[in-house]
Amino acid sequence: MGQNAPSIRSLFNEPLCSLCAGGMPHDMKPEDVIATYQRVGPIWARQRRRDLFEKAWLDKWLTTAPRSQSQIRVLDLGCGSGLPIGRYLAERNTEIVGVDAAPTMTTLYAQNVPSAETVTTDMRGLNLERQFDAVLAWDSFFHLTADDQRVMFGTFAAHAAPLATLMFTSGHIAGEAIGQVADAAIYHASLAQDEYRALLDAAGFRVLHYKPEDPDCANHTIWLAQFRP
Repeated sequence: MGQNAPSIRSLFNEPLCSLCAGGMPHDMKPEDVIATYQRVGPIWARQRRRDLFEKAWLDKWLTTAPRSQSQIRVLDLGCGSGLPIGRYLAERNTEIVGVDAAPTMTTLYAQNVPSAETVTTDMRGLNLERQFDAVLAWDSFFHLTADDQRVMFGTFAAHAAPLATLMFTSGHIAGEAIGQVADAAIYHASLAQDEYRALLDAAGFRVLHYKPEDPDCANHTIWLAQFRP
């Protein structure tokens, strides 16, 4: 799943989107997300913004992360094509593992970030038997259903070194929404702020920053947390 960058405000506010109380518009189902990125990945990669509007948050996430080795070990979940985020992380002298369920995405990531290791697998149930200093799920985690998101906090913790930083994007309210990636409809979901806080706490993470609809980051809702040893 790629690091898609729609306006989160447009996805989770009426009337610019459909919050789906019953049935998905466009016949889009959550289980179609991976196949959709596999099909439209190259088109999406060409259209994806390259101005790195995420830079301030990426820098905050990295500078807060521990450096247990000579390089910060980064786990990039739903890594997408690697442009611009993966390449920027590589330029910051990090050791990256990019994970994506769509082979199209990991192929592009390997081309664009040749220093990175890529793993083609679903982030749900991931078990790399390794720990990382910084875990990222930028514009990818919110493609999972609410139930799948709840389970992911155990996966985050299993891959977090002591004091590791975790950063992910979500919606700013609970609900489901249909956005667009390239020419295709794509599923999104979000939990409520209070539930995210409770799940982070239960998994051993302390919230450092929460910014809903950040106007300086394309209206993304951003969570930055740190794993407590």
